[in-house]
Amino acid sequence: MTTHAPTQPIVNRPAVTNGRASLPLQIMLVTWRNLVTIFRTPVALVPPLVISIFFLVIYESTLGKAAAFIPNLSGNSYLGFILPLSIISSSLSGSGIAAQNMVRDIESGYFDKLLLTPVSRTALLLGPILAGALILGIQASVVIAFATVMGLQSATGVAGLAVVVGLAILLGTGFAGFTVSAALGSGSAAATQGASFLFFPLTFLTASFVPLELLDGWLQTAARLNPITYVLEAMRGLLNTGWDTAVLTQGIAACLILGVAMYALAVYALHVRTRRS
Repeated sequence: MTTHAPTQPIVNRPAVTNGRASLPLQIMLVTWRNLVTIFRTPVALVPPLVISIFFLVIYESTLGKAAAFIPNLSGNSYLGFILPLSIISSSLSGSGIAAQNMVRDIESGYFDKLLLTPVSRTALLLGPILAGALILGIQASVVIAFATVMGLQSATGVAGLAVVVGLAILLGTGFAGFTVSAALGSGSAAATQGASFLFFPLTFLTASFVPLELLDGWLQTAARLNPITYVLEAMRGLLNTGWDTAVLTQGIAACLILGVAMYALAVYALHVRTRRS
């Protein structure tokens, strides 16, 4: 007599509920799809890197020897002071890469088809934003590696460099969120790429080349209101002086505020787009 073991129902499948993937799984899949698409044309990642490394070399060559005469900077490496500016410039120039995928999906009609599927709209927004942020993290790692070859010595070691890359990724979520909003609002590749340059003035309305205390008048006020200032200060502290919890917390908070604000803008842009459709 043959006996059959009772069939056990599958009860532990947290990634799939009622035949629908969980939100984290959807976000991961959409992010992965964007990364795969980006890496199909890796040459698109080269220009932002070349520009950032070019400016890093120029800034260090022209202003590096003057660092000893700049108050509040004497004794610290100017390379460690200027490197965060190059990382942020790289983030700005590369932030449009992920949004370009969304523009292609919009132009081909694929994005509208996705909106008709059960895929969460949160996943459709966060996927390209996170993909863009991860790309910016890779670019920041390359720029830091080049700076190390130029003689950079981090005051906080490898752990501090990893935190600098983490800050670049966090900041990248804000920049990528803005370009995704532009992609949803315009549906145009040219307008989306152009929108990524709107953040460039923020890199000059801050303590770009001298410490914040040396700025004066309206420029110092603008710099204190600029969230990029606090990200720069956090990165510079890690590279030149050591661990400072207060400065690092301010830098992380600035990244999070910018990221949440740009995500809210992306949600609004998607809402407007779906109402137009």
